[in-house]
Amino acid sequence: MCGNPIVIIGAGPAGLMAAQHLAVLGYEVHVYEQNKAAARKFLVAGDGGFNLTHSEPIADFVNKYDAPLIKSMVRTFDNQSTVEWLSQIGIPTYVGSSGKVFPERQIKPIQVLQAWLAHLKSLKVSIFYQHRFVDFDEEYVYLYHKGEVISKKYEKLILGLGGASWKKTGSDASWLPIFEQKGIKVEPLQAANSGYDTSVDWSEIEGQVLKNIQISFHHEKKLGEIVFTKYGVEGSPLYYMNRFIRGQVFPIDLLIDLKPNMPIDAVVDKLSCGGKIGALLKDKLKLSKTAITLLRRLEKEIFTDPVMLSKFIKEYPIQVTGLRPIDEVISTAGGVSFEELDENLALYRFPKIYCIGEMLDWEAPTGGYLLQGCFSTGAWVAKGISRSNNVE
Repeated sequence: MCGNPIVIIGAGPAGLMAAQHLAVLGYEVHVYEQNKAAARKFLVAGDGGFNLTHSEPIADFVNKYDAPLIKSMVRTFDNQSTVEWLSQIGIPTYVGSSGKVFPERQIKPIQVLQAWLAHLKSLKVSIFYQHRFVDFDEEYVYLYHKGEVISKKYEKLILGLGGASWKKTGSDASWLPIFEQKGIKVEPLQAANSGYDTSVDWSEIEGQVLKNIQISFHHEKKLGEIVFTKYGVEGSPLYYMNRFIRGQVFPIDLLIDLKPNMPIDAVVDKLSCGGKIGALLKDKLKLSKTAITLLRRLEKEIFTDPVMLSKFIKEYPIQVTGLRPIDEVISTAGGVSFEELDENLALYRFPKIYCIGEMLDWEAPTGGYLLQGCFSTGAWVAKGISRSNNVE
């Protein structure tokens, strides 16, 4: 449709989705990826399995995102669109008990990626590996390949360069200095969906899980499960809390409600029945061994007093001393400021260049929302390019 191809840098979920939508519209698309294979971070996405999106109603779904423009994108290419697309490439899905959407149980992550890449090949999308992004200008993108810097002329350039977490997958934010040199505002990258360092040594229960609990911090609450580690705690309700605690001065206390469906008065009643406290915790409150081990760390005067113990069952404090290092976390907050981008995600300073995916300044919790956000930004940019070309 045009003299030069549309060039996409980054074969992650956002870049591949943009490539797919543009190819369907008839554009020649070339994707350049720095790794030897596509979508390495995509293959390790989600928690509790290969979680591709979430099934909740879209009105609730979009509220998981902090950036208004991302919410609009997700409404346009939503969770149902993702399920339909997966079906089109031969990947049936099912909804898990938590509402998360997974490929059918016999389908491995690599099979999903292979099906997607085969579909892109059928659309004549060209993917070139071991090409590392080093710079761009108004006409060319510059890539390091086999010991030399090469230039590629583009009709449009789409950058899906990722955030700064999991460097082993190629998400290393090496693009940051390039953007800074060009005067493009980038909000500082910070750990998001991160585990926490704590002041307590959990080696006694390392690897053990607390299920059906609620984490709270001030007025924010989140149900789910957490796991104890050698350095602290991990888990989806903790990741959710990241955005509310990043600006705090550590240490801070998070509170665990071990019986979120039972009011404190009912807990007190069950612990006042008489008998050994350990047996009451197990038989009357149905607390897990991990929860009981946690409570046994309390002073004896508290553990043996039904009223005082009940308070700790409903509000067990975990002192957090900081977030995990940014390279370990699932995703990063911050990125290219929306102030630098028009509604189609084109840079004002470089109108033929677009930014997509995790390199943008948005965040969402785990559970399918991160991947969905990336899919949606890719689809959105493809439609924007089509609209702008039709106007031209």
